[in-house]
Amino acid sequence: MLKSLKIENFRCFPSFELNPLGRVNLLVGTNNSGKTSILEAIQLLCSRASLETWRDIIINRGEYIVLTEVTEERVWQRGGLQRELDVRHLFYGHEIDIGSTLSISGKNDSDDENLVISIESKPNSELNLSEDLQEIVLHIKWLGKEKDSFPLPLSSNLGIPVDYARRFRRDPKNHLVKTQFVTSSSLTTEKMIELFDQVVLQPEEALITQALNTIEPSIERIASFSAEKYRILGSRSGFVVRLTNSNQRIPIGSMGDGIWRILGLTLALVNARNGVLLVDEIDTGLHFSAMSDMWKLIWKTAKDLNVQVFATTHSSDCWKSLDAIANSENPSEDGITIQRIERDKSSSIVFNERQIVIAAERGIEVR
Repeated sequence: MLKSLKIENFRCFPSFELNPLGRVNLLVGTNNSGKTSILEAIQLLCSRASLETWRDIIINRGEYIVLTEVTEERVWQRGGLQRELDVRHLFYGHEIDIGSTLSISGKNDSDDENLVISIESKPNSELNLSEDLQEIVLHIKWLGKEKDSFPLPLSSNLGIPVDYARRFRRDPKNHLVKTQFVTSSSLTTEKMIELFDQVVLQPEEALITQALNTIEPSIERIASFSAEKYRILGSRSGFVVRLTNSNQRIPIGSMGDGIWRILGLTLALVNARNGVLLVDEIDTGLHFSAMSDMWKLIWKTAKDLNVQVFATTHSSDCWKSLDAIANSENPSEDGITIQRIERDKSSSIVFNERQIVIAAERGIEVR
């Protein structure tokens, strides 16, 4: 479990630190303060710089270069478009040059971990690359229990061909920390079905129904169906529920935003066993009356399954709802924190359990 996190020259942060961290950590702050960037930093650290994670983060942000003149080996084609990952946006100021470096480091229970990404110049002969690729490389170094280091060639646009990133495979000995990331728009239907299939007929399956009952107590069972003909891209399909005293199968899309959101949160949580759950705008789609129950479920499940949780919010109801577990029986064994992010400060302003309770009782604003 991460005890602290420090980032240097990453996204909107020249230097920033979160310390101490707990089992459940809620990030608050104004728009564009960097809360989502911190979630991404944690995701990259846990992934040991997996290129699949890089690709997903960059593409989700729309940070790619659309190419007009490329070779077949250096393109990713979808709908006729050809793209490269624009890595400049990972660096503070959106600019890179030879010598530019960013780092993400964390202290956990057993040792320190450090991810360093630098822009360097190497002769083509050292990289065994074709002549049309320049000698500028993005060098990734991983320092932890197991060390790793490798260069990635940058194109003349200072980008990484998506196809190259997709084909690159890491050393299987470099074990990744299991991570689930829930965006503000929730998970896709395909992802939710994949996660549901992992817990069917397992003890965690009961937690799914328990979570849904926090929104709709009459739900007795939930099931998924994978047949493509029953699903439309972008729709809330793929799941049906059965209600008390009813034999009908009710499409989950009929149950409202809160049901879909809590389903995604719980599926991600139970599939992050011994890992990390990252949630952007955790309160999306949830009424304030459901938030205390949501936090109780997350807190208990995170402890039982050894999951560390990082979430963001803009909602006053959301952070005040943490009062219920912050004031409960001995939460400090693992820790609950609110981390306020301010871009003009080099570290977060931390509220522990006692301070969360006092702030909620006295109406003190922590956001």
